[in-house]
Amino acid sequence: MSALLLDKHPEGVAILTLNRPDIHNAFDDALIADMTAALDDLNTDDDVRVVVLSANGKSFSAGADLNWMRRMATYSEAENLRDAVTLARLMRTLNHLSKPTIARVHGSAYGGGVGLVACCDIAIASVHASFALSEVKLGLIPAIISPYVIAAIGERMARRYFLTAERFDTKDAYRIGLVHQIEPNEAALDNAIDEIVTGLLTASPAAQRETKSLISAVANRPIDDSVIRDTVERIARVRVSTEGREGIAAFLEKRKPTWVKP
Repeated sequence: MSALLLDKHPEGVAILTLNRPDIHNAFDDALIADMTAALDDLNTDDDVRVVVLSANGKSFSAGADLNWMRRMATYSEAENLRDAVTLARLMRTLNHLSKPTIARVHGSAYGGGVGLVACCDIAIASVHASFALSEVKLGLIPAIISPYVIAAIGERMARRYFLTAERFDTKDAYRIGLVHQIEPNEAALDNAIDEIVTGLLTASPAAQRETKSLISAVANRPIDDSVIRDTVERIARVRVSTEGREGIAAFLEKRKPTWVKP
């Protein structure tokens, strides 16, 4: 049984599904490598417009696989460094994917599973989902996922949830900014994702790539001359781009732009 499933829809949506339901979609080095490779491929696939990260079974992801953790316990520091680099590359690849990403969260999302949620652009969760950053209970720290989780929930909330390792529900995940939307059940979860995907597909793919780059460039920086200059240069470049010109023309001519499928 494949630990990772990929389903590409003709309208431009790719669904990447964690498929280790018997161990709550915990990941090991093999799954990490497969996910990174799949995301790299999707990033360069012009037919893919949106990527949805999903999971089969009762949980979204319980974080690290116990067998993988047992192996890591015997590793030297150098071996742990090499191992950690692969997980860091996965998180960075997902976080910086040039296409919109959506996390479909149900059941448990613990440890690295929270990292996957935080790395996605949009996170929608079932009201029955639960979350925990449980590393300190194991004598570990949420190091690799920390830049992405802190970007999502802020330093103040990270101090509480990183240190206590307590479980929290979807309402708290929404309150602290980890998820954007709560749905009452999985059917409603799928409907909500369909609505968001429909909206995403009406936007310019090039503009979405530029927007993700813009957010990374501007976030957490002082609004100084260099930032202002960068934003000015970005909009000037996009205005004269192919899709920039097509979008304005379509708006003025009251027609759909060419990137919207009939």
